[in-house]
Amino acid sequence: MQIMPVFFSDSEKQTEQIAFELAEKAKIRFGDIVALTGELGAGKTAFVRGLAGFFSPGAWVTSPTFSLVNEYKTDQNKKILHFDMYRIASEQDLLSIGFYDYLDGEALTVIEWFEKIADFFDENTITIDIIKSEGDKRKIVFDRQGGFCQI
Repeated sequence: MQIMPVFFSDSEKQTEQIAFELAEKAKIRFGDIVALTGELGAGKTAFVRGLAGFFSPGAWVTSPTFSLVNEYKTDQNKKILHFDMYRIASEQDLLSIGFYDYLDGEALTVIEWFEKIADFFDENTITIDIIKSEGDKRKIVFDRQGGFCQI
């Protein structure tokens, strides 16, 4: 039985810091696909801000709810692709936005509301489930294919 560390976030800032530290410790890197799940207001976009803060300091991160994808460039001429699948209902929707064309294996791809497309997706992913608790408290569960740990 594997013992898993558990960390909790007490604020949006702390959620950002957890994401930043995951990137800093190379738990998340370019080429990865990060699947974010959690209810509305759980902190998915805050998590993306933390990742972007490590890879692209100063990037202005907002939820791509209406644009479906935001792209952030880094100093190393790499990209972070930030998707929001809240409004996606079918694989045809994914095809119509050109989703699969974005998956080149070089960008860091972060997908909010991944549960909406999980059935149409077969890539290896890192799953981050952000679970709301009382007030601003969050439990962030990190699952990389081939190993499981809680952040």
